[in-house]
Amino acid sequence: MSSLTFEQLELDPILVRALTRMGYAKPTTIQSQVIPEAMSGRDIMASAPTGTGKTAAFLLPACQHLLDFPRRQAGPARVLVLTPTRELAKQIGDDAKAMLQDTQLRVEVITGGVKADAHLPALTKTTDIVVATPGRLLQYIEEESFDSRDIELLILDEADRMLDMGFINDVDRIAAEARWRRQTMLFSATLEGKGLMSFANELLKEAVKITAEPPRSERKKITQWLHLADNPEHKFALLKHLLTHEEVTRSIVFVKTRDRLTELSSRLQQEGLDCAWLRGEMEQEKRFEALRRFSNGKVNILVATDVAARGIDLPEVSHVINFDMPRTADVYIHRIGRTGRAGRKGTAISLVEAHDMPIVVKVERYTEQRLKRRVIDELRPKHKEASVAPRKKKEQGGKKMTDKSPEKKKVRLKDRKAKGKPKWATGKPSAATKAPKDAGEE
Repeated sequence: MSSLTFEQLELDPILVRALTRMGYAKPTTIQSQVIPEAMSGRDIMASAPTGTGKTAAFLLPACQHLLDFPRRQAGPARVLVLTPTRELAKQIGDDAKAMLQDTQLRVEVITGGVKADAHLPALTKTTDIVVATPGRLLQYIEEESFDSRDIELLILDEADRMLDMGFINDVDRIAAEARWRRQTMLFSATLEGKGLMSFANELLKEAVKITAEPPRSERKKITQWLHLADNPEHKFALLKHLLTHEEVTRSIVFVKTRDRLTELSSRLQQEGLDCAWLRGEMEQEKRFEALRRFSNGKVNILVATDVAARGIDLPEVSHVINFDMPRTADVYIHRIGRTGRAGRKGTAISLVEAHDMPIVVKVERYTEQRLKRRVIDELRPKHKEASVAPRKKKEQGGKKMTDKSPEKKKVRLKDRKAKGKPKWATGKPSAATKAPKDAGEE
């Protein structure tokens, strides 16, 4: 863990006191690496495993910027944080409010699933930080209800997930609207793939690239294993046995589909195992109510589709159980990341039928470790583990990628004509040292 203190990172005493109240003892590796670079005004492209403090790594320099350069006039948001899911947006908003609770700075959250009236403060009153999901924010931008021209800091959290969820065009358009910004920060669980790197290179200018590999004290201590299941009934029996074990104090059970979620949660209730459930396309209040019941211990089982696999920081999850294996190995990593957070120990268990073995092989190849096979004496599988044929090397012959018709070059929205430079961006201010001029002017 970093030997630095938050005071040594030159954070305002107001923020340091708030961090103490929030339970932050000292900066994590990602925080100690990102905060100085971000406070110098550099663009940031950073990755670190989930649960290592990424949220504070970008919120703290953003809050410090607002304190160092107070606004001169009332007006719209100066910091915009984009994130892929409603739950993550709310969580980041809550953290920002806690950090700024001793100031007059305002934080608002804009997401789908909420009536427009709830967003009126963010759209009509002086606001300093807005945390938003791309789709709903873009709707307000197109209606000319949200003015992006005063945004000085644009932060993209879980950028790889936004890419996976098809938000790239929305984020592009929002970034184009915020073209006068001084600084952009992009955070991702990984910095891999041509799509993500191309996306980052278009948005960032001479970015500092930070890949934080946390020390052993910060790493997840997740024990992983699997149980072989003969059929769905055997799989449910294994699940029921695990959920009633005394060591399984708080668990998230992952399934693939909404239909599967409905079926499994109903059956658990029938067996006397009270649970909450979480899936996409839920009303916002129902989502938050499910998370509240799980967080405050009213229920200790949360059945979820992969909407819960990214970004949600749920307290002291002892076990993640894959009732259905995910479709890809990287989703497996994000699922099990819900346990073992902040250096705590955690356990990830997968219930595997014969048709799941190909994804098991992919997970083992991706993580470079073999998942241990375990058995429960009274629920031993009757069948042997299904074998998976080795991958075939791609043939050298045949059509090459160059045979395909070339894709049309994409015209990026940021190249289109600006609708008007804000007053603070006119003149010749220094990006890192001067306060914005008329920052709140609409």
